[in-house]
Amino acid sequence: MLSKLKQFPRSKFLFKILLIAPLIISFYPSYTNRTNAGIEIQWEDNEDFKKLKWYQRDNTKRARNKIFFFLRPSDRKTGLLKISIKIPENFSKSLKLNKISLCKVKIGGFEERTRCIEQIPSDVEFNEDKTKVNIFPYASIPSSKESYAVVFKVTNPQRAGLYQFHSFGQSSGKIPVSSYMGSWTIKIEQ
Repeated sequence: MLSKLKQFPRSKFLFKILLIAPLIISFYPSYTNRTNAGIEIQWEDNEDFKKLKWYQRDNTKRARNKIFFFLRPSDRKTGLLKISIKIPENFSKSLKLNKISLCKVKIGGFEERTRCIEQIPSDVEFNEDKTKVNIFPYASIPSSKESYAVVFKVTNPQRAGLYQFHSFGQSSGKIPVSSYMGSWTIKIEQ
């Protein structure tokens, strides 16, 4: 009889642990892969602002990065003779002419990576103060159903934040007119 009385406090203790354990485990941090929601906030909503699609391989600061700035068929109404991209100040420091290219692109998704299919021969130049990149393809980019991309191979800046690139295109009509095509907002994280 004495042995049964000694076992009772043990079973009561075990019962308490079984009740509290799931609660404790639920507060334990689990490490999973983070996914970026892709939410973009435009503070002053402007109807003239057009958001363009982009893809980057690495979004951490001071990392080597490959950024694809897409020019999809819906983004260009006519063929393009010239593409100009206004560059944020912190990105212009690490940008070099031989690391900028124009290509026909296969936009990836869940099962396939984004990659260049065919390089488009073009001349690339900076303006005087290195705030704008001008890309002149040897043959005009047609307004076909194919997607193109301007590819930057850069080192990300040291400061995390949002960086906005604005693009302008010169049409290949009878009178070449330069117009705003849209903007890409790149996010660099810690």
